[in-house]
Amino acid sequence: MTVHFIGAGPGAPDLLTLRGRDLIAASPVCLYAGSLVPDAVLAHCPPGARIVNTASMDLDAIIAEMVAADAAGQDVARLHSGDLSVWSAMGEQLRRLRAAGIPYDVTPGVPSFSAAAASLGAELTLPGIAQSVVLTRTPGRASSMPEGETLANFGATGATLAIHLSVQNLDHVVDALSPAYGAGCPVAIVYRASWPDEKIVRGTLGDISGRLDAAISRTALILVGPALAAEGFDESRLYAADYDRRYRPQSADSRWAAWSPGDD
Repeated sequence: MTVHFIGAGPGAPDLLTLRGRDLIAASPVCLYAGSLVPDAVLAHCPPGARIVNTASMDLDAIIAEMVAADAAGQDVARLHSGDLSVWSAMGEQLRRLRAAGIPYDVTPGVPSFSAAAASLGAELTLPGIAQSVVLTRTPGRASSMPEGETLANFGATGATLAIHLSVQNLDHVVDALSPAYGAGCPVAIVYRASWPDEKIVRGTLGDISGRLDAAISRTALILVGPALAAEGFDESRLYAADYDRRYRPQSADSRWAAWSPGDD
């Protein structure tokens, strides 16, 4: 018996990984995170599976389902939206399972910031503009922020910021980042990235608050940084005609001239 923690992706059911799909299909029990996992993903559950929406359950009740499945020798597909490595509350579940001696594994999923960038048609790391992406959030009822992990500190880096779980704090985001990025810095808010009702709001730190529909108060990602609208960026050296690389050595003296794919 194994509890399979599966990243169900950002919303579009066909952004589920093949591994995730196969594990769901092989698990007699499925625990899923409420409205964030589409019905089309649950359709992969085998006939007769026990399918439990955990949205209204506390941690003890969720673990009790896993313990019961373990006693019955039944695998569990534990579905969370996006990818499990960030803001999934998986860590506390794993800690309980380790204490109970119940085996588990983790299957990654497509994260929401990747889906949002795809919807925008944007590369978040452009040469000469930004080479880092910071995944962060603002403080909320469920989790505070450690000292030092502030938007002002992250903004000072000039990186592209992907700010999760914070659209309800948009005014705070604008106030915290404007000194570092300036009022003209591009901002994009992507609501329910990859879902059929996805909405994209573009603007700048100076005007984004006035552009956002008041009805968008959750399930939206805020992206901030010059890379979102840059045009005058450098081209990557990776594909430059004179760039010396192992598959395209530039001379007989190149370090790659005598290299072949079997050498590594």
